[in-house]
Amino acid sequence: MAEASFAEVSLGIVCPMANEAATAEAFVDAVLTECRAYGLGDVTLFAVVDRVSVDDTRELLDALASAEPALRVVWAPETRGVADAYLRGYREALDAGCDWILEIDAGFSHEPAQIGAFLETMARGYDCVFGSRFRAGGADHAGTKRQLVSRGGTVLTNALLGTRLTDMTSGFELFSRAALEGALAKGVTSTGPFFQTELKVHCRNLRVAEVPIRYDTDSERVGRKAIAESFLTLGSLVRRRLAGSL
Repeated sequence: MAEASFAEVSLGIVCPMANEAATAEAFVDAVLTECRAYGLGDVTLFAVVDRVSVDDTRELLDALASAEPALRVVWAPETRGVADAYLRGYREALDAGCDWILEIDAGFSHEPAQIGAFLETMARGYDCVFGSRFRAGGADHAGTKRQLVSRGGTVLTNALLGTRLTDMTSGFELFSRAALEGALAKGVTSTGPFFQTELKVHCRNLRVAEVPIRYDTDSERVGRKAIAESFLTLGSLVRRRLAGSL
């Protein structure tokens, strides 16, 4: 991919938002302000809300969207988990014709001020830019158990699937339109957080870069069901690789 001029780029930002009423307004403002500083041709934030959200996040976002044309609220009652919410957001961004699609977590667990590093790196001609908590300059405040799962998953996936990233489980990332379409066409089978790893595996032969990020949510929660599904999906990907279909 050739170097890009920001003025020629339409950026779609995909962000599931559930029970985020306390920070939603500040977060939307911070994300859009950071992106607009780069003079992008167009910026749209797709805030995906589903039935997991039981506070007034949706109503608050709808009110914000009435005054902010760059905010698009996507009501997705059909979603069954985090992967579905992101996939719905990806489809919305692709259908809207976005050239680049940025994925970011709500609630300031990912820092909007770091978006610029993704944009600047992508503009140098990369197909994907992935955030890494484990590169120099990055940080992970998710708790010891979560860090062990993330680091272990990264080591295992790199060893079994030929990827070479320092963080295979982060959810802060930027795709070109062609890269995301290609990854989705290869199939995302995980319904849990492992879908982030699937996407990275599908992009492993593209021109990819990593930028250091800070993850600022202190959480030890790692569900057994999610871990079990991750191993099942990893096994499926390994079998596909051995069969030459990955």
